[in-house]
Amino acid sequence: MTEQNSAQERITDVEERLTRLENLLVSINEKLDQPSNIGEVDTAKAEEFKQWVTDYVSMRLQQLVPETCDHPDEAVLQDGPYLDNTTVPCTEEVEHRVKRIPIPFVREMVVQRVAENARDAGIERVDIDFFEKAATF
Repeated sequence: MTEQNSAQERITDVEERLTRLENLLVSINEKLDQPSNIGEVDTAKAEEFKQWVTDYVSMRLQQLVPETCDHPDEAVLQDGPYLDNTTVPCTEEVEHRVKRIPIPFVREMVVQRVAENARDAGIERVDIDFFEKAATF
């Protein structure tokens, strides 16, 4: 009889557990059926957040795997000095002259003006004569 009592107790225990599980599933189902209390989502803020996430992930990927990111061709940049922060090639004399401009924002203005004039004139490499003409305001 002890085996029958033991088996009966196990069956009763399993039935109790199944009842609790069923009640739990019913309560979860009721919660899922309730209408959500989430108000309207501000689409502008949502888009702003999406952009932030995209920028952040992109930045982190570039930090983690820099060899897969876009980089300028080194071969193109190896053929001589360039005007600061531009892709306009110049002579070493021009580079030296630019570095002698003491005020950084003035230096940047001069470089941008010379670079613009060089692009407009189709100059392949800025020499000192062109620099002196193009740098005057």
